[in-house]
Amino acid sequence: MLNFGLIRIGILFKEYDIIVVGAGHAGCEAAAVAANMGKSVLLVTMNMQTIAQMSCNPAMGGVAKGQIVREIDALGGYSGMVSDQSAIQYRMLNNSKGPAMWSPRTQNDRMLFAQIWRTKLEQTPNLDFWQDMVSGLLVKGGKVVGVKTGMGMEISAKAVVLTNGTFLNGIIHIGEKQFGGGRAGERAATGITEQLVELGFESGRMKTGTPPRVDGRSLDYSKMEEQEGDQTPVKFSYLSNDPIAKQRSCHIAYTNNTVHNLLREGFDRSPMFNGRIRGLGPRYCPSIEDKIDRFADKDRHQLFVEPEGWDTVEIYVNGFSTSLPEEVQYKAMTQIPGFENVKMFRPGYAIEYDYFPPTQLELSLETKLVKNLFFAGQINGTTGYEEAACQGMIAGINAVKNIDEEEPFILKRSEAYIGVLIDDLINKGTEEPYRMFTSRAEYRIMLRQDNADQRLTPIGKELGLISEDREHRLEEKKLGIQEITKFLNKTSISPEQINHLLEAKETNVLSQKVKLNTILSRPQINISDIAQLGEVKSFFEKYDNEVLSCAEIELKYSGYIEKEQEMVDKMNRLENLKIKDGFNYSELPSLSAEAVEKLSKVKPRTIGQASRISGVSPSDVSVLMLYISK
Repeated sequence: MLNFGLIRIGILFKEYDIIVVGAGHAGCEAAAVAANMGKSVLLVTMNMQTIAQMSCNPAMGGVAKGQIVREIDALGGYSGMVSDQSAIQYRMLNNSKGPAMWSPRTQNDRMLFAQIWRTKLEQTPNLDFWQDMVSGLLVKGGKVVGVKTGMGMEISAKAVVLTNGTFLNGIIHIGEKQFGGGRAGERAATGITEQLVELGFESGRMKTGTPPRVDGRSLDYSKMEEQEGDQTPVKFSYLSNDPIAKQRSCHIAYTNNTVHNLLREGFDRSPMFNGRIRGLGPRYCPSIEDKIDRFADKDRHQLFVEPEGWDTVEIYVNGFSTSLPEEVQYKAMTQIPGFENVKMFRPGYAIEYDYFPPTQLELSLETKLVKNLFFAGQINGTTGYEEAACQGMIAGINAVKNIDEEEPFILKRSEAYIGVLIDDLINKGTEEPYRMFTSRAEYRIMLRQDNADQRLTPIGKELGLISEDREHRLEEKKLGIQEITKFLNKTSISPEQINHLLEAKETNVLSQKVKLNTILSRPQINISDIAQLGEVKSFFEKYDNEVLSCAEIELKYSGYIEKEQEMVDKMNRLENLKIKDGFNYSELPSLSAEAVEKLSKVKPRTIGQASRISGVSPSDVSVLMLYISK
């Protein structure tokens, strides 16, 4: 019924199990997983036309990020399938390094990506939509019970997931101009930060940016380096097996000293240098003016000229992120070889927004102050579609777990890059946009992109997110790896059968028969080489490249994998030492003052978690272990 302009639940809405606020990458995964786990979900977004919008670059994956996308897919999420269905180019990064570093990446059709995401969400049972701005939360007795919207509605729910991206009090900067907005052409979200601060949350400001978009018809690609896609692409989704009919090339261009000097002319009007931007930006994805300032000795910087889709001329100038005045941006770009006649569609800009330090969350991504309230994505201080999407998935799963009064779902650092990311955020916090790298994972040889399904699909099955088709494919893959490993370990080959290959690969020839596994252990030899030998070719023909590659990696790197597993076993012993809720660390006089402060703030569940908190020393961990053992 109506009550002084306030529309109460019962007219338009039922009580939902879960409300997801925001329809970016985190919100989409959160809504999808919660609905697929059988809960009634309402996805609230300020604009139904920008669901799953690629706000920055038109690409998914990359170094460590590609592993995250495959992990999301292995658990039953949508990001991998959407990326494959909208891909215009595939590349496996770090191919020249070891398999722990291999990271898949797609260049995507921006509009098709969002369209496919929306279609998948609309086809997901239990999922409703509402276009409105959420201006506040309904909180009773320390528990969230719904949301308030800009149109004056109160919608009840048992749990709420906030995935506000860059919209919380967002301010866009272009030179000396600044205006409210969460993204170009879209207004900022207000009200939520202020309420959360009143409830006792700590908030901060962060900054990110985006480069200009230009008209591809105005570029001279003959002056750039062409970057083609892989001839044998590796897809993100373990369910994707359709061949790739075609791919679009990207190109590489370079700045020069003339470009740098023109950009420097606008530094006095740069919000980054004149103090108007207070938030910290991403260290590993700096603006072009930041690169020129920090790396003044470099006379050029690499730019990636990336098409926005199959049927558009719009180009994303990756590496030229900037908040300088638009005329400065344009003048400098015209001095880049190939950009002499460039036409700009829209200038680059920086955006400042509110975030909440993630040490205020449990490992489940539930807030410590308000029960059944979850944060995911840039609200936690991360940057990147992939980091946001995996947080959304974990928050959605744990919102369901909370409603069902089950133990939270927490991935360990040894189980997934997703576990590394969340563990880092909760235990270490972040004062700058957090981005995932392979170097952050101490068990990266175990957390490869090729084995994400073997690691996580059984877990996804327990959650009820895995189809029979996906389960069957995993079993076939595991059986294939076992068969290949057994064949390599028991099959011998003579010098006459293989010396011609060894000579061609410039490795020592044989003088007697040896097992194939000893040949494959040589760094110069790949399983594809062995698979082409006439004597064994028929055996390998029934296996696809993915199965062959997995078997090869597990054989070649078995020693390293065993050593990492020993490290995992030692850490798991610490993870099994529980710390009781409400433990008073100040009662232990042997703990350092910093350890007492940090442990009291984070409230770790285990000794293992406590050992990873910044400011907690090994001697502090020893004190805790001694106390618990007593």
